[in-house]
Amino acid sequence: MIETEKKQEKVILVAAYTGDADEAVRSLDELKELVETAGAISVGILTQARESFHPGTYIGKGKIEELRQLIYETDADGIVCDDELSPAQIRNLREELDTKVMDRTLVILDIFAARASSAEGKVQVELAQQRYMLSHLAGFGTSLSRLGGGIGTRGPGEKKIEMDRRYIRDRISQLKKELADIARHREVTRMQRQSSNTRLAAIVGYTNAGKSTLLNTVTEAGVLEEDKLFATLDPTTRTLRLDSGQEILLTDTVGFIRKLPHHLIEAFKSTLEEAKYADYIIHVVDASNPQMEEHIRVVYETLGRLGAGGKKIITLFNKMDKVEGEGNFRDFTADINLYTAIKKGEGIEQLKAALEEILREDKILLEKVFSYNDAGKIQQIRKYGELLEEEYISDGIRIKAYVPQNIYGRL
Repeated sequence: MIETEKKQEKVILVAAYTGDADEAVRSLDELKELVETAGAISVGILTQARESFHPGTYIGKGKIEELRQLIYETDADGIVCDDELSPAQIRNLREELDTKVMDRTLVILDIFAARASSAEGKVQVELAQQRYMLSHLAGFGTSLSRLGGGIGTRGPGEKKIEMDRRYIRDRISQLKKELADIARHREVTRMQRQSSNTRLAAIVGYTNAGKSTLLNTVTEAGVLEEDKLFATLDPTTRTLRLDSGQEILLTDTVGFIRKLPHHLIEAFKSTLEEAKYADYIIHVVDASNPQMEEHIRVVYETLGRLGAGGKKIITLFNKMDKVEGEGNFRDFTADINLYTAIKKGEGIEQLKAALEEILREDKILLEKVFSYNDAGKIQQIRKYGELLEEEYISDGIRIKAYVPQNIYGRL
């Protein structure tokens, strides 16, 4: 039997930047991680400081010559640019360099396609891919490019583009209908949750901060954990029962990242909106990452775009066991700051205590004696509230409990 080894694609990372050089370097470091997560290897880097991106080729003419030489020296299979390219930029770079041209968005879409496992995740990823293809159709391949302009010059290339465009639009319509059905189901589930008085906390954070590890640690959810970007894609919701008997739902969300493609935000809106409709936010931060502050900024910026602001936030500065020095970090946007090493189980009890505290804030203290005929009402308190004291006396059952406001009136 002949064994064949799959060749690992070699790429050169390219970045034009108009602002801070250090920020560009950090973004390229992340692009390198993305490329490796997608299964390729970075063999070179080329950067250019510019006042604005070149409208036709992203980078300038001199840098294209430099890039051509770098491709030859490294025997690279293609290039990956650190920003989303226009169709013209993709086409022109491909013609100039005679090599495969990709951008950051295409790499992220590729990773998402590999990670999606649920029916909803697969539909969302395909919708994002089709939208990307529709907006970039003219940039892919000479067979799809226009032969010329004007009467008598519309050859088979133009016809092929129109056929592809029509097919993609039809597919997008079909996928949007499927997602609308899924969104309706999600809305029904959400309404059922709200009527049951069970609170929901969305776990958010920059990709690879430890969100899935947190969910697994406190609920034994069994979600995949890997030291990779976007290790998990499909959201998982589990119930956490606290020591007081109170219950709260925790849902893991898609990891955020800088320059998160617009196509993905649109396609994953119903999933990302779990944060919008959650009662609380648990923000997990990788405290050991040197770009921690930038990651925090990206998370809050993305939450703002989703309309998920104005909620009570618990920020967990995670991986504190890997932090050198004092590590007196603080998220001034959060209501509660905690310090954890989730994999080691450190800080978990403090998180549970904080959840007990914020759940109690939404409840009213009730002290009352129920007649034995009304004993059934105490079961509602056990189910939806927090029973602190229960004493059987001659007049009935004396209780002291925290109960939700909408149940308080009925009791």
